[in-house]
Amino acid sequence: MPTSNHAHRPFIVAAVMTAQVMVAIEATIVSTVMPQIVADLSGLDLYSWVFSSFLLAQTTMTVVFGKLADVIGRRPMMLLGIAIFLVGSLLAGFAPSMPWLIAFRLIQGIGAAAIQPLCVIIVADYYPAAERGKVQGYLASVWAIAAVLGPMVGGVIIHHLSWSWIFWINLPIGLIAAGIFVRYMRHDTPLQRPSVDMLGALLFTVAMASLMMVLSDGVDLPSGWIWKLLALCAASAIGFVWQERRVADPMVSFALWGGRAIAATNTATLLAGMALLGLTTFLPMYAQGVLHQTPIVAGMVLTLIMLGWPCGATVAARNFTRTGLRPVMIAGSVFIPLGALFMVFLHPGSSPVQAGIGSLIMGFGMGLLSIGSLILIPEIVDRSQQGSAMASNLFSRNLGSTLGAALFGAVLNYGLNNNRTGSAITSDQIKHALRSNDARSAVVSEVLQHSLHLTFISVFGVSACILALVLLIPRAAIRHLSKDTLAEKARRAAEHAAG
Repeated sequence: MPTSNHAHRPFIVAAVMTAQVMVAIEATIVSTVMPQIVADLSGLDLYSWVFSSFLLAQTTMTVVFGKLADVIGRRPMMLLGIAIFLVGSLLAGFAPSMPWLIAFRLIQGIGAAAIQPLCVIIVADYYPAAERGKVQGYLASVWAIAAVLGPMVGGVIIHHLSWSWIFWINLPIGLIAAGIFVRYMRHDTPLQRPSVDMLGALLFTVAMASLMMVLSDGVDLPSGWIWKLLALCAASAIGFVWQERRVADPMVSFALWGGRAIAATNTATLLAGMALLGLTTFLPMYAQGVLHQTPIVAGMVLTLIMLGWPCGATVAARNFTRTGLRPVMIAGSVFIPLGALFMVFLHPGSSPVQAGIGSLIMGFGMGLLSIGSLILIPEIVDRSQQGSAMASNLFSRNLGSTLGAALFGAVLNYGLNNNRTGSAITSDQIKHALRSNDARSAVVSEVLQHSLHLTFISVFGVSACILALVLLIPRAAIRHLSKDTLAEKARRAAEHAAG
């Protein structure tokens, strides 16, 4: 634990939460005003890239910044991440066209790739495991609140101001966070000899960027481009493995990532990210297209996952020292498929309450599992590897979202093209079904029911695998996180900070 004054820790948490507000609210506020942005800048064909560019940069660079945090230090990398994010936000507000906006969103994503893992790592530095769960619960609440306030703030801004202000509001928030970090966070010295594997970082970034482009936009790309990107991904991946095995200080430690505890936890996190993507993407479509509910009802059903998540995180934070971390993680891996099972049994006559209950249960399980992972990983690695280890977990979650979009999208398309009506359903027909409740949409609703039912079965199948992976985490990796050990660690850390 850093030697800064114990009284400074609340300010550090405030700075971490403030930095996370920028990233969290940006994930929801942009989608609210995109119709106005497209109307102003044109380029409707590039609509999805405004989101894809941010996610692409964030996912591929997370591991790089996690490693740099171990090599260079926490505070300088956090300040660099905030600076990059603010530069991207400032430029995005001045974007003269959609290609420029996409480029500036890419810069924002690079900044977010530094901020997200550093927020978790800094909390792990300043709080022992016995206290860390409560703080992680606070951080989880930031995302829940942003999910609710983001669209509302976006609506207010677009009504009274230019759309540019959805990016510029990050400037005062980021400056406040940076100021608190400079004032209250000690200037940590490098944990290792400053040696950065730049070639490894470049090869990893190219490999993951090309793979994510295929997964997220493969449907819209010509087949020739898909094969070129896959070839680039394979060549970069081979070069990356060769580079990491030959350098003394690799960007990605295969020994760390391949350890049973880290590998099982990260794979479970990846599958949880896939399941979450499947729910958030297709549940609103089912509520409107099959249950014929209004967009408001569909939004409320989905919002319940954001209510369940912080509730699960709070329960995990308050009870894991009493029950142990393993039962908490197992409980989370049970609640996730249990919530998905509610979606499997949905039918055209179902009440949206059933979907809401399933969403709430899945969110609760996600909260339990995520807090368990964030507490476990820093405790089973040396502090000099905490940055890389935590970044690997966040990377797994983001990659899971991308893989989920590709997998469940393929399942949906299969259902749409192989149904009892014998005819394929077009996107225009689906849009009409989502906007109307008349008899002309009956056939489309039936096909949607069939297709989304297959999708929800796939979500349940992925969710069920999470339990098997959590059970693979060695008991020895969790055993030392007993109540007495955690209490002793917390006491010693408090005495150390006070002294």
